[in-house]
Amino acid sequence: MKRAVIPVATMLAIQVMISLSVLSLSVMMPAVARDLEIDPKLVGIFTAIIYAGGAIMALVAAGPIVRFGAVRVCQAALLAAAIGLAFNSLATVAATVIAVLFIGAAQGPINPSSAHILAARVPREWFGTVFSLKQTGVPIGFALAGLIFPLLLELVGWRGASLVAAAATVVAALVLEPLRPSLEVISIAGKPSASIWRSIRFVLTHERLRVLGWSAFVYVIAQHTFTFYLVTYLYQHCGLTIGRAGLLLSASQLVGTVVRLLSGGMGDRIPRMQLLGWTGILMTAGCIATGLLASDSPFWLITLVVVAYGAVVISWNGTSQAEFAHLSPPGEAASVAAVQTALAFSGAVFGPPIFALIASLAGYRLAFFAVAACVLVAAIWQIAAARAEPQNV
Repeated sequence: MKRAVIPVATMLAIQVMISLSVLSLSVMMPAVARDLEIDPKLVGIFTAIIYAGGAIMALVAAGPIVRFGAVRVCQAALLAAAIGLAFNSLATVAATVIAVLFIGAAQGPINPSSAHILAARVPREWFGTVFSLKQTGVPIGFALAGLIFPLLLELVGWRGASLVAAAATVVAALVLEPLRPSLEVISIAGKPSASIWRSIRFVLTHERLRVLGWSAFVYVIAQHTFTFYLVTYLYQHCGLTIGRAGLLLSASQLVGTVVRLLSGGMGDRIPRMQLLGWTGILMTAGCIATGLLASDSPFWLITLVVVAYGAVVISWNGTSQAEFAHLSPPGEAASVAAVQTALAFSGAVFGPPIFALIASLAGYRLAFFAVAACVLVAAIWQIAAARAEPQNV
């Protein structure tokens, strides 16, 4: 494990910066929508664009990761995020669409790159813990976005906030350069990745990976309708200020970081698919409770529900990625992880726009209930699959 410390820390830091960039528009959306004269619920469409780009780039990235190195690909991703943030500062609808395309392209290669490096450096019995630790970069990045962007909105406005974030992302790409040679030696020396189409067939025909993959698709719908709509939901439906809503988003992400680590450690000791199934049961309850919040709900109750649901709805991804890496053929962790990432991101493509449509036509409550129903089906599917065929962990 000693040789994995620097790779894990590096991939964690990259994940934080990319996640901060991804959530930036959602946190600033009420202010952006007001200035651009658009409906704040369009954040669902922008989220779909981000994750569609991410899903495509995840599949495309498997080959370049092996040819050019995982860290080099991550540097390119950070620069793409910086370009997107800079475009957002132009304050036009067209520029914002271009911005989300670049940000979506930026996040696609991160999980395959991480799998390529970490699978070669980490003992399999530590996969759950290490992949979950790396994935804490998502809630940490989201929490930082919930804290930093409301402050920047007050100081420099949303255009200035976008430029500050773009500059920070460029700095992160430059800081990676001294670390690249030591990480890429291990990364490039491995067996070339399999054809991405072969990896897609492998995942979709593998009994456990197929269940895990489609369940990840559903779980991401819950995760991202919560994360990307929370500030707008609490602002419009519950009457909270953007600052208070952002604070609750940050709190849920920070608590979720701890829960994600606990989930990863548990996944190294009990069957991961079973753990993911029961996590889905808790997600279902949290989603229903969130949908039941009302404009007159006391702040303490809103806090309790939001933090509890947020903690569990972001806890599962590292455990899922660890099981994908565990079941990957030797030398093919990047390409198999690319398929998992594409399936998960596809959930973020379809879920938020449908959530927005339901919320617009029938209200937020029914939208949350619809998500809960889908998650419950996926959770029961995984529990049944785990009982039918016990996993090796």
